[in-house]
Amino acid sequence: MTGARPKVVVVMPAYNAAKTLHMTYADLPHQMVDLVILVDDGSTDETTRIARELGLELFIHNRNYGYGANQKTCYREALKAGADIIVMLHPDYQYDPTLLPQIIRPIHEDKADIVLGSRLLGSDPVKQGMPWWKYISNRFLTAIENAVFGLELSEYHTGYRAFRREILEATNTPMNSDQFIFDQEVLAQAVELGARITEVPVPTRYFPQASSASFWQSAVYGLSILWLLFRYQLHRSGISRQLQFESLERRYSRPGTQTTEGRTRL
Repeated sequence: MTGARPKVVVVMPAYNAAKTLHMTYADLPHQMVDLVILVDDGSTDETTRIARELGLELFIHNRNYGYGANQKTCYREALKAGADIIVMLHPDYQYDPTLLPQIIRPIHEDKADIVLGSRLLGSDPVKQGMPWWKYISNRFLTAIENAVFGLELSEYHTGYRAFRREILEATNTPMNSDQFIFDQEVLAQAVELGARITEVPVPTRYFPQASSASFWQSAVYGLSILWLLFRYQLHRSGISRQLQFESLERRYSRPGTQTTEGRTRL
């Protein structure tokens, strides 16, 4: 993707983000962004009104369908808009919007197909405000995911990530969950496709207005990840092939990348 500047579309899956949306949008490096799409998943605050005032491309769900369902709409509309690179950024101002150039650079330079903004690279997230139990569970789940996927990432559980359009076109996202596990299902599908996944450090903010899952929600999320990894192992071993992990198109590959086992990384 080197050469001409790619079309960059930022998607924001929003739910009751009125208090932080304006700050998130204002800090984006707008000279590098062609379009910002916000999907309001049945908010009960002023999210929709603020999005209209900011001139965002707005899509509204008639009720709260869930985080995964929100992302499905985000990615579908970004692809329809002709995006070459799709950046998913939570509008809760927890992740630094000014880091977008670093997020998209590996894709623009054809060094990666997916870039994850990691809270665990180069900083101590606990000192930044991450609850200790969330940090421990993050490290535990990341270690298991690395073992299953054959990668060496510092974390998988980030709300700041970028995709090359071909990856989203090839993954069977309609079969994914409408809930929080959607994020990990997309990554499992990408690993199976042989996508190159890398990460960049993104310091984060923790404050009352920033969205954060409760302990119970986090526990359910963690168990869902373990179930996903079990199903993926069954698929990879051939014991129980699952359509969810099959490509919608010809197996994704690029010249010069290794895809024999469905895993590549920088």
